[in-house]
Parts: sequence; C-alpha cells; structure tokens
Amino acid sequence: MRFSLWPTTSQSWDDLRSAAHHAAATGWEGIWVADHFMPSTPPGDGPVLECFTVLSALATSAPAVRLGSLVAGNTYRHPAVLANIASTLDHLSGGRVVLGLGAGWQENEHLAYGIDYFDVRGRLDRLNEACAVVRHLLDDRRATFEGRFYALSDAPLEPKPIQAHLPLLIGGGGEKVTLKIAARWADEWNTWGPPSVLRAKGAVLDRHCDDIGRDPGTIRRSAQVLIDLEGTAQPFGRSMPAAAGTVGELQDLMGAYADAGVDEFVLPDWNLGTGSARADVMDRFLTEVAGPFRR
Repeated sequence: MRFSLWPTTSQSWDDLRSAAHHAAATGWEGIWVADHFMPSTPPGDGPVLECFTVLSALATSAPAVRLGSLVAGNTYRHPAVLANIASTLDHLSGGRVVLGLGAGWQENEHLAYGIDYFDVRGRLDRLNEACAVVRHLLDDRRATFEGRFYALSDAPLEPKPIQAHLPLLIGGGGEKVTLKIAARWADEWNTWGPPSVLRAKGAVLDRHCDDIGRDPGTIRRSAQVLIDLEGTAQPFGRSMPAAAGTVGELQDLMGAYADAGVDEFVLPDWNLGTGSARADVMDRFLTEVAGPFRR
C-alpha cells in the first residue's frame, strides 16, 4: 500500500508547508489537497487556502511525493481550464501530479460566490462530460468535443503533461452514477469510509467495469478516515468517519483495507495538531502502523 498525507487547507500556509515538507522528507508517498474556498459549516467563517495555488507551491518545494487534488470541484472551473492547470502543475513538479475530480458538493460555496449549483444529476452529468474534455485535451494533439454542457473546437493544450498519461482520480461513492463515471474514466478512485464500505463499493465499481469490458484491476483505489493513534488526536468539530486504537488495532485496520482492495491510505492531518506534535504522530503512524504494509 501507499501512504499519503492530506493536510487541511484551513491551517496557515506555514503549518501546511511544514506538514507537507515533513511528509516528503520522511517517506510518505503523496500529498493531497482539498478544493474549497470556505468552511462547510455555518457561519462559514475561517481561512481556507486555495487548492491549486497550494499545489503549485508544493510542486516546487516538496520533492519526490505525488501531488493531487482530493478532489477538484468540477463546477468551480471549466474543465478545459482545469486541464491546463493540471498540465502546468505536472511540469512544475517534474511529472508527479494526479488530477482528482469530483462533481462538487459544497452548496454554501456556490451560493456565496454566485456559482451555479445544480441538482445531483446535473452535477454528475457535467462531471462525466468534464472527464471527456480533460482526457481529450491531455491526450490528443487537438481536441474537438460537442456535449450538452461543454464544447471544444480544435482546441490545443500545450505543453502536454510530462507524464505520458496524467492520472485522473474520481472521488465519490455514489453507486449508480459516480462509480459508473469512475469505471469509464478513472485511473484512480477515492472515497471516505472504513474497509467494509470500500469493499462493498469496490464491488459495485468492479461490476460497472465488467459492464463496459474494462479490467477493474486497472483502477487504483484509495480511502481515508480520521485517525486517533492512542489518544493523540485533537478535538475536531465535524462528524467524519474515524478510527481510534492502538498500533496493533490500527494495523488490523490497514490490513482490512488491503484485503478490501485499497492501494493507498490517505491520512488527514485535520485532528493531529501542528508542529512537533503532528510530526510525532505522522512518524509513529508511518513507521509503526503502516510499516508492515508499505511497498
């Protein structure tokens, strides 16, 4: 398994950079950044750093690790703009970028900024077309596409990414549509939840792959929950999937993820504090919990 860090963008840049640099220096394999502009809970106050600006800074300062959005909200940017951003990031990083893309769910951001917020079906239909737009632009010399929501006319994207095939990650767990989109377009798929959720939804993804004649083994799978390693976590107000336990208990959890087909576990730092306290938890998790499972 791979083990990656998800530093919250609600911390200061100095704190985020410190966590990312520590991860890059100590053997973590990836750094993921969320794409939001404001907190999701009322009253929506508090700092939030912008995803792709953060990734640009990390691309030139945090070596070796993969860098990705977890996940970009499709409604926030035209997919052609996003494809250009991803390709430029790939050059800044020397070919280490994964473009994570999702339908966009945080309603208060759309309302506050006047961004159109569609119903679930509308957002998912746009996500499906956006994947086609991004893939054509990244892969084809010129891209022409005519959809219900997006259109390209002999559109260039230069320079192309350094990677011969820049990976596209689809985030979300909706079984009827989102996982069907992942089966069609994703190189990687991510969702929140314990191993039981990943096992069940992974089986649905496999069936969608079978329906279109795709080998489900060509899609990497990743997951995350908040972790409390022997009481080291800090108070965290939002209700999110979480796991607490001893080193042995959390090793059992990682083993269950591996058995469920998960290739990468992503550790959010949202409840781990800052500075040396966070670094200590990161080090313990990577060496003691993740150690037996690292590739």
